[in-house]
Amino acid sequence: QVQLVESGGGSVQAGGSLRLSCATSGFTFGLYTMGWFRQAPGKEREFVAESGSYTDYAESVKGRFTIARDNAKKTVYLEMNALRPEDTAIYYCFAEVQRSINSRTTYWGQGTRVTVSS
Repeated sequence: QVQLVESGGGSVQAGGSLRLSCATSGFTFGLYTMGWFRQAPGKEREFVAESGSYTDYAESVKGRFTIARDNAKKTVYLEMNALRPEDTAIYYCFAEVQRSINSRTTYWGQGTRVTVSS
């Protein structure tokens, strides 16, 4: 049974920091690209960061957020610094692997809420 369980969300003032964690089980963690999306109220889900064969970030979080993964613990982290009110969203962890040229498997966590007040 595949599980992705996020934790670490909460409320923080602008300029503050939070560290999100996503603990996983049920799949071969090291083979998967791991990352984070977020969804703000009234907006579509958007990419935040990923770590796989390469690391990538959304422009809006570059220099402030850092993604890290611990393959031994099967956990991915998102260190968020210099938080802004516009970072307020539900943050979702994902795991993805390319099965073939036309097929990929993606798993999602249930989300953790981050609220940044001004």
